[in-house]
Amino acid sequence: MKSPADMQAESGAGTALPVEPALADALRALLGPVARLALARGVSCGALEEMLKEAFVDEALKAQPAQAPARMVSRLSVATGLSRREVTRLTRQQRAARPVRPSPASEVFTRWMTDPRWCGAAGEALPLPRVAASPGAPSFEALAQSVTRDVHPRSLLDELCRLGIARLDAATDTLHLVRNAYVPNDAEGPMLGFLGDNVGDHLAAAVSNLLVVEPPHFEQAVFADELSAESEARVRQFVLAQWKHLMHDAVPLLEGLIADDRQAGRRQQRRVRIGLYSYAADMAPPTPQAESKK
Repeated sequence: MKSPADMQAESGAGTALPVEPALADALRALLGPVARLALARGVSCGALEEMLKEAFVDEALKAQPAQAPARMVSRLSVATGLSRREVTRLTRQQRAARPVRPSPASEVFTRWMTDPRWCGAAGEALPLPRVAASPGAPSFEALAQSVTRDVHPRSLLDELCRLGIARLDAATDTLHLVRNAYVPNDAEGPMLGFLGDNVGDHLAAAVSNLLVVEPPHFEQAVFADELSAESEARVRQFVLAQWKHLMHDAVPLLEGLIADDRQAGRRQQRRVRIGLYSYAADMAPPTPQAESKK
C-alpha cells in the first residue's frame, strides 16, 4: 500500500507553502540578474526552468539520507513539488561535469603577478624578455615553462596578447603585463566560467551562513550611496589596489599550504575561494514618503 506521501508525489499535486515576504524579496533579487542574462543571450524561460528543476533535484538529493531508489524518488518528489516522472527523468539524466582547472594562460598570469621571481621589490609584475639573455635569467619563456611544458611559450604569449592582458614590445622583444586582472574581454566562455565559479561560491557562502551551516564563511560588504561619478571612480581605483595586495599575499600562502599538506601526508580534500567584488549603479529614486519627509 502506498503511503500518503507516495500518493501525493505520484500525482504531483501538493499544497504549496506560502513564502515569507523577506525570503520572496531575496529570491527575486537573486533571480533578477539571472533573468537579465538569460534574456540577453536568448535563453528561454522554458530552458531556464529546466535548469532550475535540475538544481532542485540535485540539492534535494544531497539533503536526503541514503535509501532505496523507489523511496528516494518519492522523497524527492515531495521535497521539490515535481512529479515522480519528472524526478525520475532528471535523476537519470546525464550531465557533463564542468572543468574547474584554470587555463594555462590564467596560471601564467597568476604566477607572473605573485611569484617573487617575476615581480619587483614592490610586488609589481616585471617586464620580461621573451627569451632569456643568459642561462637562468628571468624571461617569459622560463615563466611559461614553470607552469606547463605541454603548451609552447609562444602560444601562451599570443593568448595573453590576444586577450589584452599583455603587450609584446617588438623593438626590445620584451613582454609587458598591461592589466592586473585576468578577465578575458573578448572570450565569453571563460567569462561565463568566472561568473558561475565566483558568484556561485559567493552565493553558496551566503546561503550556508543563513542556514547556519558550520563553520561560518566570511561574507561581508561595505555599502555607501550619495556618491558622485568622480567619487565612484576613486572607489574603483581603491578596490583594484586592494585586490592586487590580496592576490599578491594570498597566492604564495595557498601554494605553501598545499605543499605543506602534501609533505605531511594530510588528506587534501578541501577547496577554498577568496574573492573581492564591487558594484556601482544609480540610486533608486526616492519614494513619495521619503520625499515628503524632506
